Amino acid sequence: MTPLLLTADRAGERADQFLARAVEGLTRSAAQRLLEQGLAMADGRALKKNDKLAAGAVIALELPEPEEVPDLRAQEIALDVVYEDADVIVVNKPAGLVVHPAPGHPDGTLVNALLWHCGDSLSGINGALRPGIVHRIDRDTSGLIIAAKNDRAHLALAAQLQDHSLARTYEALAVGGFREDAGTVDAPIARSKTDRKRMAVDPEGRRAVTHWEVLGRYRGYTHLRCRLETGRTHQIRVHMAYLGHPLLGDTVYGAKKPVAGLAGQCLHARELTFRHPRTGEEIHLTCPLPDWFTAQLDRLRRESET
Repeated sequence: MTPLLLTADRAGERADQFLARAVEGLTRSAAQRLLEQGLAMADGRALKKNDKLAAGAVIALELPEPEEVPDLRAQEIALDVVYEDADVIVVNKPAGLVVHPAPGHPDGTLVNALLWHCGDSLSGINGALRPGIVHRIDRDTSGLIIAAKNDRAHLALAAQLQDHSLARTYEALAVGGFREDAGTVDAPIARSKTDRKRMAVDPEGRRAVTHWEVLGRYRGYTHLRCRLETGRTHQIRVHMAYLGHPLLGDTVYGAKKPVAGLAGQCLHARELTFRHPRTGEEIHLTCPLPDWFTAQLDRLRRESET
């Protein structure tokens, strides 16, 4: 699509304010999302929401194609429910299951399954296509994901995501060996300027922090525990690739050739800790590694022993 060319007419106006004013029907929050995706450029540089514009500056705005809204319906899809009460439900999502409907995945998602399981008891804060969804994990990542059954619970859990008290811990298999036994990656992430389907470490991106520690060392590979302090898209995958240790099976940020026995990256959301939105009680949940993950571990152990 040909970018929309806009000329700033007020010196010093923030980029998000200008876009919301200049494009009919565009809210400021929607403008900020476009800016976060790197879709507004000036002088060959992606603008940030708080950039101050010079009068006369020409902004090239790429408006994404409007998404076709699928007919959201309940579907009887088996769920591995780890915890559930009147406010929240926590599911051990299998690899391959998309979290919510999107172009290319109109149904057969976790949301469709939650609608069948929970009926109308899901929060509406994230809109009609994402009822109950507080956070997401990638399609080919497995493990724990929490959904809210009412708006009050959703707001409380969202606040915990913001203050980092909702703790998410993953296990992963990474390519290569690590010198240290533990470490932290503090590197901002933004959408790639060369490939809109990828994320990348970018000094102009949003702060992203991943804490990691070694659980096991094998010939050419390392078993890691990764704790998210922030929750950017593809964060662990991007950070490990940034360190030179892409995840086993990750054909987006690592080797392009798939790994036998893996549908995608070897990454599993193993632990989840949160304060219950109604009682304040700390809830700590775990789920076992899936068979495809343990099979890779067994293979690496055998290969390392020979």
